[in-house]
Amino acid sequence: MPLKLLQNSGVPIYQQIAEQLRADILAGKLKEGEYLPSIRGLAKDLRISVITTMKAYEQLEAEGLVTAAQGKGFYVNAQDSEMLKEQHLRRVEEALAEAIRAARIAGMTGKELQEILRTLLDMQDEKES
Repeated sequence: MPLKLLQNSGVPIYQQIAEQLRADILAGKLKEGEYLPSIRGLAKDLRISVITTMKAYEQLEAEGLVTAAQGKGFYVNAQDSEMLKEQHLRRVEEALAEAIRAARIAGMTGKELQEILRTLLDMQDEKES
């Protein structure tokens, strides 16, 4: 599960880590009861501060995705399927809201944005079939 950090993305490193781990948990790549990499080990692998890694893990804990086990690290919590669906829905809404903001800045109409979405959906459908 290699994490990729973008230094000049404008997104804080801890947030990038949390987002990637969250995506892996929600996608089922990290399963219930599975431990996240140790804080020190991940910090060393990514060449970042232990504090930065800890902040990412604490964010996931605050969201209820992981739990800290004294002396063992953080492990993935059981994910309620309805809650997972809600979290995915929220991520879709956030991504679409961001796309709408970008489209408005670019001067696109709602109709143009819908056409792009349809095209992307069609392309995805072709990939999956």
